[in-house]
Formats: sequence, structure tokens, C-alpha cells
Amino acid sequence: MHVAINAYFWNQPFTGSGQYTRQLVWHLNRCVSDLDITLILPRMDGEREPAHIPPSVKVKTVPTRSGHAGKSLFEQLYFPRSCRDVSASLAHVPYWGGPLRSPVPLIVTVHDLTTLLVPEYRRSIQARLYNALVSASARGASHIITDSFSSKLDILDTLHIPEQDVTAIYLATGPQFVPAENSLTDMAVLRKYNLPDSYILYLGGYALHKNVTTLLHAYTYVAKALGEDYPLVLAGKKPQLISPAFPDYDTIIRKLGLDNSVRWIGIVEEEDKPVLYRNAETFVFPSRFEGFGFGPLEAMACGTPVVTSNSSSLPEVVGPAAFAVDAGDEREMAGAIIATVLEDNLRADLRRKGLKQAAKFSWQAAATETALVYDFVSRT
Repeated sequence: MHVAINAYFWNQPFTGSGQYTRQLVWHLNRCVSDLDITLILPRMDGEREPAHIPPSVKVKTVPTRSGHAGKSLFEQLYFPRSCRDVSASLAHVPYWGGPLRSPVPLIVTVHDLTTLLVPEYRRSIQARLYNALVSASARGASHIITDSFSSKLDILDTLHIPEQDVTAIYLATGPQFVPAENSLTDMAVLRKYNLPDSYILYLGGYALHKNVTTLLHAYTYVAKALGEDYPLVLAGKKPQLISPAFPDYDTIIRKLGLDNSVRWIGIVEEEDKPVLYRNAETFVFPSRFEGFGFGPLEAMACGTPVVTSNSSSLPEVVGPAAFAVDAGDEREMAGAIIATVLEDNLRADLRRKGLKQAAKFSWQAAATETALVYDFVSRT
């Protein structure tokens, strides 16, 4: 079997789709002996050479334009054309961006339906047109893979795809997310980001559905209870433009009187993330919509207590190993954060349960289950 994989996000490992694409290819290549893989990789002017591609994986680069128009052209025209050029027997788009027409059986991974389910994300004409395009492509695919049973139910209910055509396959963490400390390395990384001895961590995106606004409101209670010794560290790319999809966080922080309790540290390099997780008192992930939720799983794998929401896929990921609170209840969220900081027995219990829960997820299992989908589609 020869599968052509859309590698649009290969050079963006800091994104969920980029992590998924890389980990899936690495483990498919390692675990499935009778599978040939060709990455169809868009190449834009000035873009760096693709890195970390397994030696036995073939690559076909396709010159394309940057921006939304170039992405759509690659998805709808260049990728299916390249599948035919490399004589693939199967095509896989590892994110929600499949072509309307494919020369070979097509599998699309739909991580979540956030862009359809959150009204603020579908207001522009461009967003509505793209949502219509990818929805039509998903309905026309031979099979859909998604990251959780919560997302599977959303796909069945919203896109009206038959249940037998949708498979939920859990994702996993990378091997670098472990609780073991290297004191010298950790000290250097903590100094690099000017982090204090104790802090509460949020690491993720800042779009509306990430629910960081509720976390900030919850932190007004946390700051009163714990003082300034436990600041909230906000890691990740800070929004530059304010819109219905990206709140004005600086104004919210100022109005809530949290200027001395919140620290922005910006984008965190991938290799530094385990250090930030395992040195945090608690990791908080208040999102309302997630197809899977890498952050809570990575934090648990590092031995850090987790407070998250009970929305979408997150209860599937954390199981009984974390506080899963109402995403809109700032008091409940604050109480959970305070408890994880002050109660030593609770921290130890969450650490033990978190490590056990994180160990249930593996990329090898995800690759094996994905290969079974490939085999099923190729035979139908």
C-alpha cells in the first residue's frame, strides 16, 4: 500500500496539526512494514527545508503561494494532482482540509468542529466559504478519522456522516514529556523565561474558545487566597489584533486588577515545554472546545496537577486524574487551582493518577489504528 500524506503543517510542529502529522508519519514508518509513505509538501518562497523526515519516507515538494488562497490551491488542486503523479493508492489529509475530488480513496482527519460550532468563527464570508468547502470535502471522503469520541459525535450530528465512516483514534504525547528533572537544564530554561520559583501555568492558544477570559476572572479569587507568590504565567503567542475571536486580554487584566498576578512570557520553544510543565505548581487548561487537548496530557505526563474543563473531549483525556470543572464557573475553577496548590496529599494523588492516565496513550497505538483504517478503506 502506498499512501500520500498532505504535509502542509510539517514545518509547523508547534501546531496541533503539525505535531499530529509528524508523530503519525514517524510511527507509521516505524510500525507498519508494508506501507510506503510519500509526503506531499508545499514549498513557498523563502521557506526552510523540511526537517526530521524519516530516511525511508519519500517527499514530493510542490511550489505554491502563501496565504489562504495558496493553502486552498494546495489542498484542492496540487495535493490531489500530486497523489496521481506519485501513483499513490490512498490519500490522507491529517487535518480538516481535504480536496473535493480525489483520484484515490481519501481519508481526512477532522480534529474538531470548532470553526463550525463557535459563532464568532464563522462571521466572515471567507470563513463561511471555507467551512462550506471543508464540510463538503469531509462528506465526500472515504473515511474520517478524529481524535476523540466527543469529536466523533459532533461530526455525526453536524456533518451527518454515517457512523461506520468515522473512527475515533486517540493521540499521545512525545517521549520528552517526563517528570524526571535535569536540574541544570531546568534552571537554565526557567531563567530564560524569567520564571519564579512557584507559578500556575497556562500554555496554549488565545482564541475565544480557549476560555482564557474565564481563567483570568477565576484568578481574581486565586490571587486573593495565595497572594503574589503564585502568579499566573501565560505562555504562547499573545494575540496582536483584538477581534470577536481574540479578546483584549490586557484590558481585562487591568480591569480585574491582576497586573501583578499575571505574567506573559510569549512563545515557548518545543524543547522547553517539559521544563515549564514539570516546574509548575498546577497546569490550567480551561478550553470549551478541543478535539483532543495535548496540553493536559503533556502536563500529566510531566507529573503536574491539572485543572481543566469538563467540555468536549477533555474528560476523555484526563479521566479521573485531574479536576474537570464547569468551563463557565470561575469560582469552581479558582477553588480547584487553590486546592492543588495548598493540599499536599491531593497534589501527590493527582501526580500519581496523572502519570498513570498519560501512560494509556501512545503514538504507536495511534499509528496501528490508523493503519487499520488504511487497510479497511483500501479493501472497500
